[in-house]
Amino acid sequence: MDLLLEAVGWLGAALLLAGYALVSSARLNGDGLRYQLINLVGSVALMINSAYNDAWPSAGLNLVWAAIGVVALVKLARLARNRRRWSPT
Repeated sequence: MDLLLEAVGWLGAALLLAGYALVSSARLNGDGLRYQLINLVGSVALMINSAYNDAWPSAGLNLVWAAIGVVALVKLARLARNRRRWSPT
């Protein structure tokens, strides 16, 4: 179990770093679905690893980071729904 949770933590860190690098190099849009999903999955993975290792400040930070990601995804879904509703058919 320790090895699995360490791998989850490293995956989360890699996802967050990759997302940041992709946005910083203009290969990914910071307002886009892919970036928000990368951030959400990465932060949840790090939150799980941090909580398992009793690193509560990091777990708390990643909980907030995940919440921000969820809010951004909800906003993206609403925008997409509104575009479909108002687009001519």
